[in-house]
Amino acid sequence: MAASPQRFVVLVYRVPPKPAANRVYVWRMLKKVGAVYLQQAVCVFPQNARIARDLQPILRRIEESSGEYHLLPLRRLPAEEEAKLVAQFTEQTARHYAEIIEDCEVNFTKEIEFETFRRNFTYEEAEEIRSEYEKVCAWFERVRERDWFGAPNRQEAQAWLDRCSAMLEEFEARVYQAQALTGELTAEGSVPSAPPAGRGSRPVRTRRATAGVRESAG
Repeated sequence: MAASPQRFVVLVYRVPPKPAANRVYVWRMLKKVGAVYLQQAVCVFPQNARIARDLQPILRRIEESSGEYHLLPLRRLPAEEEAKLVAQFTEQTARHYAEIIEDCEVNFTKEIEFETFRRNFTYEEAEEIRSEYEKVCAWFERVRERDWFGAPNRQEAQAWLDRCSAMLEEFEARVYQAQALTGELTAEGSVPSAPPAGRGSRPVRTRRATAGVRESAG
């Protein structure tokens, strides 16, 4: 059975060139919502209620910046044009998943391996690594929510997150064991606050899952 035709909406907008922060903000937020740009200041989205809701604050920002916009629904498209748009959305989302996979493989895994090698089994280090893991998970959820057409590497990204979760749990267990051996656990079994251990030379994190910066470059 043939797939149901998709419906899309095109946003055409104009924002004054100065101050440049307004243009950058609008571009960044549109990319965060999941826009595919057809050309400068012309982007397209699937037509659905969530997109309509997410666009509202961005459209207000355009108007507040003395700009203007047109939001144009595309009711029907030739099959070949629909296929082009679906392919662009899928490729964009696949790139985001690839970034998540790389972050897990290059940064998260290497970080745990490095701290394990150093035997830096401190509460502070465990908290820092967990914070990084939670950032990657939050990024994955944002990408997954706009994976409208099933990017092919979604399962691989999920598998890497599961692998990172297992590594983190193992690292935290070793931290708990190390703290118990040194008598740093309280009677209730919690780890008291302490100044961070000397960190020495750390691997350079070339990519971090922070505030969707890499997403907005998609």
